[in-house]
Amino acid sequence: MPGPAGGVTPAAGPWLVVGLGNPGPRYAGHRHNIGYHVIAELAEELGAPRGQLRAHKSGRADVFEGRAGTPGNPGPRVVVGRGRTYMNESGGPVASLCDFYRIGLDRLIVVHDELDLDFGEVRVKLGGGDNGHNGLRSIRSSLGSGEFYRIRMGIGRPPGRQEVSSFVLEDYRREERGELPVQIGRAVEAANMLISQGLQATQNRFHAPK
Repeated sequence: MPGPAGGVTPAAGPWLVVGLGNPGPRYAGHRHNIGYHVIAELAEELGAPRGQLRAHKSGRADVFEGRAGTPGNPGPRVVVGRGRTYMNESGGPVASLCDFYRIGLDRLIVVHDELDLDFGEVRVKLGGGDNGHNGLRSIRSSLGSGEFYRIRMGIGRPPGRQEVSSFVLEDYRREERGELPVQIGRAVEAANMLISQGLQATQNRFHAPK
């Protein structure tokens, strides 16, 4: 069967979708935590009450397991997760989940904030650099490779001379919060499409000119 480049993975194995962020209510509304919000939405779609995940036995992550697809037409098994560590230590929990569920790089999807995309945009790719993102850098270091799928959630660049570090650790502006559910919904759709139809079809859908 085709591997990651073809975008189709054998249905027998589970997928792991991980959202990046920082744990705790202090960080909940920050731009850096958009991955956590997508994971909560995915978990609810898979049957988690109110999108609540459960503590994994490793103690390093929260997870929920379900099946993609529709009633009567179940798809592959999907594990959604988020680390209990801070962003720059994301690699440890992700590696632990990959090891526990026997997830290969070709079935790992990481959802993260992306400075180089305008707010509201969603893009999907396989592999690539870290672009200064500490969470991606940590995962690459722990897994020994960056060849996993990424769902990139646009947050835009900081205005003026504001430091990137302070920008990503700020809450979304009021007008952005009103549009955020739409972006999150598109990311959930992208994850489902990536699992069911592969990379090329997903990129055709989400990278098409507006």
